[in-house]
Amino acid sequence: MQSLKRVQREVRELAASKDLAQGGLTVEVVDGNLSHLHGYLRGPADSPYDGACLQLDIEIPENYPFSPPVCKFITRIWHPNISSQTGVICLDVLKENWAATMTIRTVLLSIQALLTVPEPKDPQDAVVASQYMKNPALFNRTARFWAQHFAEGPGEKEKELQLKVSKLCEMGVDRDTVISQLSYVDWDLDRAIANIF
Repeated sequence: MQSLKRVQREVRELAASKDLAQGGLTVEVVDGNLSHLHGYLRGPADSPYDGACLQLDIEIPENYPFSPPVCKFITRIWHPNISSQTGVICLDVLKENWAATMTIRTVLLSIQALLTVPEPKDPQDAVVASQYMKNPALFNRTARFWAQHFAEGPGEKEKELQLKVSKLCEMGVDRDTVISQLSYVDWDLDRAIANIF
């Protein structure tokens, strides 16, 4: 019961915070259940997610704040510390570095900061981390493409990548599968075709 009162207070404070809203951070209660929230954050300007609208699922455990909230991305995202398949986040404040003095605000700000400064040596998604370390330019192009496709990021999608997506879609494969498969093989069309068919 105490944990729900605290969550209610935190949600109220988040809603009243103009600086967070201006930074693109908001939270809402799902179906009137204070133990289930959706968080929203805008991709940071100094990242390939710039301007993207990203949604998080936040589950508050019964023993909150002594245990961290369970957070994962609902929006698909290409990032070394976030599963490109499940949205699970690898972030120390959601695990061993959690402290009862931390808040949902702390979590949202930490996740937003992670988008700017990935930790590829402690990955959640090894394929993405490998691309990040071996070919940072391709990682940025891929992450930007995902932000534009899955999170309504601004700007036009890169034509070279979009042509590859269109070619595979013309073969009868759905667009989300195509984008995933091309991303996993560094946008090599032949390898993606071999994996799909």
